[in-house]
Amino acid sequence: MACPQVSIITPCFNAEKSLPKTVASVQKQTFVDWELILVDDQSSDRTYQTALQLSREDDRIKVIQLSENGGAAKARNYAIEHARGTFIAFIDADDCWLPQKLMRQLGAMKEKGWPLSYTAYTRLNNQGETMNTVGVPEKLSYRQLLKTNYIGCSTAIYDAQQLGKVYMPELRKRQDYGLWLKILRSTSFAYGINESLTHYLVQEDSLSSQKRKAAAYNWQLYRNQENLSLLKSIYYFSHYVIRGILRNKFPKLAAALGVHYPHSS
Repeated sequence: MACPQVSIITPCFNAEKSLPKTVASVQKQTFVDWELILVDDQSSDRTYQTALQLSREDDRIKVIQLSENGGAAKARNYAIEHARGTFIAFIDADDCWLPQKLMRQLGAMKEKGWPLSYTAYTRLNNQGETMNTVGVPEKLSYRQLLKTNYIGCSTAIYDAQQLGKVYMPELRKRQDYGLWLKILRSTSFAYGINESLTHYLVQEDSLSSQKRKAAAYNWQLYRNQENLSLLKSIYYFSHYVIRGILRNKFPKLAAALGVHYPHSS
């Protein structure tokens, strides 16, 4: 069997209700040479059975079930290990792509030789209503990305032929951020397409009640994963905090300054 051009990675945990819509958005892509790897992380609902049914209806969909719950990083890494595509793309089990997403993004990557790319995205609430659209910088260096995670996980694609297979650090949170930083330690820039090609669902419990935890995970990433000195950690963490204050207290000023929402997993 010929290898697909792109392998799409989706970790699944208790995603029985949202998964069919996510998969449908992949099936509606104008670019069709893909495989979709669904990894069930020992869900307690019927996610695994739902994934199996979807795979019976489309042989481009592969299903893996982990032997025990290990978190999104382990699920994604297991899928990356089994991926056959030249490009590795990510979409979470409650997000959706616009139909032209892969065609638009892969076309730019092939033409320009980008190792890692990402796009703007639209944030939706639990009722499916648009909250806002998050724009992205044209390109990002390692140092720029340390200031905040501009890259939405469900928007990202990397070139495994150019970079090799790169795995996520096995963290419970911020594992996607850790992956982008790992890639940018070995290449100069990641490149953005400032066009919203993904709908990202903002869960209610990921808003204000989680801000302190998110800040703590960011600090741990700087110190333990990136091994930054205390002074450098304080410097980059201050950017993270100031940007958060601008977004929450002065949204119009933040928009005028191009201060984007940090993305997290």
